[in-house]
Amino acid sequence: MPDAKLPPPTVIAQPAELAQLVERLAQEPLIAVDTESNSLYAYRERVCLIQLSTRSADYIVDPFALDDLTPLGTLFAAPQIEKVLHAAENDIMALRRDFDFRFANIFDTAMAARILGRKPFGLAAMLEECFGVKLDKRHQRANWAVRPLPPEQLDYARMDTHYLPALHDILEAQLAERGCSEEAREIFEQLTTVQQAQAHFDPNGFWHISHARDFSPRQMAILRELYLLRDRLAQDSDLPPFKVLTDETLAHLAASQPQSLSELRATRGVADWLIARSGRAILEAIVAGKSAPLPVRPEQLQPDAVVLARYNALREWRKNRAAARGVESDVIVPREALWAMAQNPPRRLEDLANVPNLGAWRRAQYGAEILQVLASLPEDA
Repeated sequence: MPDAKLPPPTVIAQPAELAQLVERLAQEPLIAVDTESNSLYAYRERVCLIQLSTRSADYIVDPFALDDLTPLGTLFAAPQIEKVLHAAENDIMALRRDFDFRFANIFDTAMAARILGRKPFGLAAMLEECFGVKLDKRHQRANWAVRPLPPEQLDYARMDTHYLPALHDILEAQLAERGCSEEAREIFEQLTTVQQAQAHFDPNGFWHISHARDFSPRQMAILRELYLLRDRLAQDSDLPPFKVLTDETLAHLAASQPQSLSELRATRGVADWLIARSGRAILEAIVAGKSAPLPVRPEQLQPDAVVLARYNALREWRKNRAAARGVESDVIVPREALWAMAQNPPRRLEDLANVPNLGAWRRAQYGAEILQVLASLPEDA
């Protein structure tokens, strides 16, 4: 449970308060950062809270109450201020997406733990191990877009950053002791440039629904109509698609093909509110699927056999290297780098500089081994 002695976090909801906060934090050498979003409750998620902590105070910025968060961006981009995050990638992508923020000089406590081979590396487990703090998980799935937020929910949000400065100190010392500081800095720097793929609806996504793996072509046609309808209903209701109908329920509807509202009500997973609002639309989609042109599965481009052989060889090397070091494979070299080298195999150490996410430390540490793996393959592999 949170420490009852902690004072409540300071909520920033006025432009003047934000200006004062930025001025105050600009003098800090280190600030902890986290976000809360509403991905479980909206068709397109957005950042609902930004938590910030120094070594002595906790703040919660309310983006819904502020029209302009630009001043915060100056803090995040300031190279002289170290930003501490836990599992930074999602937070950085969300803040870049919603506010076009850029980051410099970060320390990711989750990645630091992974570099050290620590398990588990989730925040709750690490706080309990390092500080004896048990996080209250009651608000893990809360809707952070609701206002006003109750004090206990704000306190829960604050706990995600309150201990990060102290956790940073522990992990930074361990990285230095293990000789991993340079490796960590390189990986942290790469995280600052992470890009989020453009979110868009894939009209062919119904092919990936695992519950429909053995469907007939006609059932797939019905599933397609239901899948397209679900997305329209989700947008209209501003809900994640799975909150309208799960993939399993979509597949069940395509297989059972109810013909009336009473049959639809008897279908597990179809909520009463959805039947009241869109029950006839669901039945119409099923009818439309029964006569619609049969869908044709999009061709999946298979990697060239030579490229695949290179990738598998590199992946096997990475797996063995990670096992020997006691870390997860992507700590050694990210998957994207393996594919890039499989497609355009480097022949010399200088060539490795063109490989994405393969910085100077990784090139120096693993470059010769990577070249040896590629050189050991036959010319046609």
